[in-house]
Amino acid sequence: MQDTTNIKPTVIEKESIPQLKFNKESKIKQQEGLMEKLMEATKLGNIDHGKVAIVFEDDEGVKQVETTIWATGLKYICLKGGVWLPIAKIHKIVFI
Repeated sequence: MQDTTNIKPTVIEKESIPQLKFNKESKIKQQEGLMEKLMEATKLGNIDHGKVAIVFEDDEGVKQVETTIWATGLKYICLKGGVWLPIAKIHKIVFI
């Protein structure tokens, strides 16, 4: 399990997420209470259009995107603009 505490993520735009690959079956260390934070971030995004920073990992490394979460499902979150991100690849959510 990779610990991202000391890794500086590459900041990307949400529009580039559909081109990323999430094929590796690597286990990542997720923030405690991640699902609760995702639900809170979804409410924030829908009510106040508030953004969060999402630190996640694709097949090439750790990335960060600042965006609005519109929906949270069991396996994916939907970001503003209809972009989907797998929850299993999210390390943490930071409210900004």
